[in-house]
Amino acid sequence: MHLVQLLLPLYTHDGSRVPQAVFGAVRQELLDRFGGLTAYSRAPAKGVWDDAGSVEHDDIVVYEVMVEELDRAWWASYREELAGRFGQKEMVLRAQPIELL
Repeated sequence: MHLVQLLLPLYTHDGSRVPQAVFGAVRQELLDRFGGLTAYSRAPAKGVWDDAGSVEHDDIVVYEVMVEELDRAWWASYREELAGRFGQKEMVLRAQPIELL
C-alpha cells in the first residue's frame, strides 16, 4: 500500500488565487477514483525553496489518498494535468510505502 500526497498551491505561478472550484474538482476526482481522501486545508502549509538563487514560496494544502498499487504512469499524467489547472510550471506529488497497523 502507498500514501500519495498532492501538494496543491493556493496561488498560480503568476500570483492569482486558485478558485475553490479547482480544489473541489480535484477532491471529487480523487474520491471517485480511490473511494476516499484526506484534505489538510484549514491552515495552509508554507513551502520555501531555492530556485537558482531566488527564494520561492507557496501556500499549499495537502490532499492524501491511500492506494493498493502505485500506477506511476497515471499519476505522472495527472500531475501534468494539475500543473495546467493550478497555473504551475510543475506540481509536487509524492508517494511513500505504508503499512496499516
